[in-house]
Amino acid sequence: MDDEERVRLEVAGITYSQVQPGAYALVLSQVDGDYRIPIIVGIAEAQAIAVKLEGIIPPRPMPHDLFVSMAHAFGIQLEEVFISNFDDGVFMSELRFANGQTEVVLDSRTSDAIALALRTNAPIYTTRVILEKTGFVMKGKGTAAKGESDIDADDENDIYSRMSVERLEELMQSYVEREEYEMAAEVKKAIEKKRTEETK
Repeated sequence: MDDEERVRLEVAGITYSQVQPGAYALVLSQVDGDYRIPIIVGIAEAQAIAVKLEGIIPPRPMPHDLFVSMAHAFGIQLEEVFISNFDDGVFMSELRFANGQTEVVLDSRTSDAIALALRTNAPIYTTRVILEKTGFVMKGKGTAAKGESDIDADDENDIYSRMSVERLEELMQSYVEREEYEMAAEVKKAIEKKRTEETK
């Protein structure tokens, strides 16, 4: 992958999911840029990430801590995390390890990759294509129309189908301004679906 096609990311935070009960949203932000990417993670993965973000030292090593300690004991370093693919709503990542003589690339769940990156200070990258496909940009401040920015999840698909593309774009932006990236992602899917239907 050419360097110009890669974009560096950092962990912006983790919040409770508004879309999937019992899950969390990991938010990655573009370094030196305005894009934000929301990634849904489970409770265990969220805990592994949150512990490191909050600087909490658990009484016993968590699995990711143990993995990092073992790797360092054998002189293996995590060089980088690369979010390499986004397919059917799922992010996939690659871990590049090196020991000074050999480099190895392993596939990984993105949540695990981020948890390891936080423990090793390894850089996180993705492609410009994935960033623009899944990310959102803060375009400016505005006020969402009352009643449309807090749509019930059970009715959202039906409501979205009745909105114009222009109105959906305004709604998506209102979610982005409030940093509700998961809801923005749902609206973005509706926009893409509507545009696909219009081209048929």
